[in-house]
Amino acid sequence: MKKILFLLIAFLVISCKKENEKDITNTQNPKSSIALGKALFENKGTCIACHLPEQKVIGPSIKAIATIYKEKKGNLITFLKGEAEPIVDPTQYEVMKANFSITKTMSDEELKALEAYMYSSLK
Repeated sequence: MKKILFLLIAFLVISCKKENEKDITNTQNPKSSIALGKALFENKGTCIACHLPEQKVIGPSIKAIATIYKEKKGNLITFLKGEAEPIVDPTQYEVMKANFSITKTMSDEELKALEAYMYSSLK
């Protein structure tokens, strides 16, 4: 029963997102990289469903992820492409793996913007 409920909620989130999805990749201002990353995080990537800026929900907070990747000199973009092992919370890796279908379709510009947004939480 829980699996059916989870699948129903996931389906609703995905179907609602497509109706509201905006073209957020058109950026010309260098400072807009963080804004693009935030928009991707909250919309196209649906990352906000599991990660909040400073609070652990399902997954670790944005700040915790950025801190650990910076300290360990990890490559966040490589991880989001599904090409690197998790270094933040390996126990949640199987849950995160499902989202690689979204992040793997992102352009290098989008992934760099997403990374810039996440690292901006350290300022």
